[in-house]
Order: sequence, then C-alpha cells, then structure tokens
Amino acid sequence: MSAPSENDSEGPIAPEHEMSEMAEQIARQQAKPIEVQIFDGIRTDRGSPVLPVRLMADDMFAFRCHKGIGCWNKCCHDTDITLTPMDILRLSRRLELRPRDFLAQYTLPAIHEQSNLPVAKLRMRSAGGGACVFMHEVDGCTVYPDRPATCRYYPLGFATVKLRDSEGKADFHFLVKEPHCLGHEESKLQSVDAFRREQGVVDYDRVNRGWMDILMKMVSWRTLGGPGGKDVAPQTQKMFFMVSTDVEAFRDFVFKTRFLETYQIDPEMTERLKVEDELLLALGFDWMKNVLFNEPTIALREDVLHQAIAQKREEVGGG
Repeated sequence: MSAPSENDSEGPIAPEHEMSEMAEQIARQQAKPIEVQIFDGIRTDRGSPVLPVRLMADDMFAFRCHKGIGCWNKCCHDTDITLTPMDILRLSRRLELRPRDFLAQYTLPAIHEQSNLPVAKLRMRSAGGGACVFMHEVDGCTVYPDRPATCRYYPLGFATVKLRDSEGKADFHFLVKEPHCLGHEESKLQSVDAFRREQGVVDYDRVNRGWMDILMKMVSWRTLGGPGGKDVAPQTQKMFFMVSTDVEAFRDFVFKTRFLETYQIDPEMTERLKVEDELLLALGFDWMKNVLFNEPTIALREDVLHQAIAQKREEVGGG
C-alpha cells in the first residue's frame, strides 16, 4: 500500500466541522452527549474526504491497493505525514540510524497547531511537496515493511469517543475516500479488525497510544481553555519532543540525571528500560501526562514526596 495524503497540513486531528458532523451522528446513535477526538493522520488540501460514519471492529468495507491499480503511487505525492514515535523507532532501525540522525536527514520539525505541541513531519523531495522521500516511481514504497502508521491505516482514520458523564473512552474508525483513490472500487471486502491486523497497526497503536492521548487531551484543553488557560511552557514542549522522537536522548535523561532518584521505578523495570525502547516510550508518556496534566501516571519516591510536602508546608507557613 502506498502512503496516504493529508487534508489539513497542520496535523492528525480532524477539522472542527468534521468533528462536529461525526459527533452529531454518533450522539444520535447513542442518545448521549459526547466528546469526539479524531486522530487519522491523513489530511490534504484536496477537499474533505472523511465520511462521518462510525466503523467498529466487525464492520466491513471494500478496499484494495496494489501495484496494478490506476492510481498507484498518486497518494505518495504531496503528502504531509506526522510521524508517530513508533514510526521513528522502526524507520531508524531499518535505516540503521540513530534517532537524532534519522530526524536530521528525513524529517522537519513542526508544531501540531491544535495542541500546540511539537512533532516531526516526514520530508518530501521538494519544498513544495513532491513525492515522499521513500517512494520509488516503479517499485513504490522502499520502506514498506516499516512504513509509517499513517500509511498503514489508509484509508481508515482512528477516533476516540468519550462520554461526558463517563471516565472511559471508546475507540472507533471511519473511512476516508479521496477522489484520486481507486482502491475503493476494488471488490476485496474485509472487516476493520482484519484490515488492522493485516496492515500491522495493532503494535503501532499500542506503542503510540500514550502519545496520541497527550495530543488529544491537549486539543481538548486548548478548545475548552484548559486549567488556567495556560499554554505549555517552551521547556516542557522540548521535553515532549525529545520523548516522542529521540528515545536515546530520553534514555540518557532517565539514567544520567536525578530522574531515578526522583520517581518510583521498580528495579526490574529499570533494567529493562536500558534496552527496551518501547517500554521507555511508555514511561516517557506516563511522565509527560504527569507533567502536563498532573495525572497520577508516575509516582514520586516516598522521600522526595515527603520533602515536597514539607517544603510546601514551610512555604504556606512562611506566607
């Protein structure tokens, strides 16, 4: 499958009008007020191809992309792909590059406008768009086994529904139909679940989930004003970018600063963090959720906590 294109150059959250349409439709189905957050990574300036129909795991759709199709490689041009943390891990390993070197050669830094958080975008061959840097005109994607999640998901988008009177979330998918794509005219029928397994996105979603949660929550906070309506401090933005894009730099941060003296990390996990990149990413996003939203996703060591409490009491008493 070739790489998808994107309909909003600013990132993977659907435009407000598409959220509203989908939210209204699902609200009618469920008869409950909801909040819908969409992460699809497929945005282009060629119109609005998102169909606001909720697809669950067993729902069927017709689609097939193959070398003989008339639109072969068209969706690999003029693309705007935000790379996920798992994308960067896989592509760095495939190209035998350190993450920081991969970033320097193949990506551009950008701001995800809706969340105001920094992300890495895949370079194109020309400044005005052009073809994906990994695309070959005849053979297609040259990194296909390690292609980004956006490319794997196409033509599906991913969304999370949160009932306003509930703490839980429900995931679903939706279909994207771009005018140039002939894959929808193919006769191959498959369920959403079968397609996800065939395209290998299950592991990607597992690793990327913490990152997606942060982006989505920040979008909601910015829309609603957030606690105090404050923007994320530049230093915190830099830390988020480091955790998201450079696992080696984050590992150095964990093991070469006072991080392990500050936070309560199990000794067995500490050893695993030295070699398991995916586990390190999970820790990083738990830490960022704590920093950004004060979520109890990572605990201070007991002595550090007592010291912080004592200091706060002293400050209050001194006031």
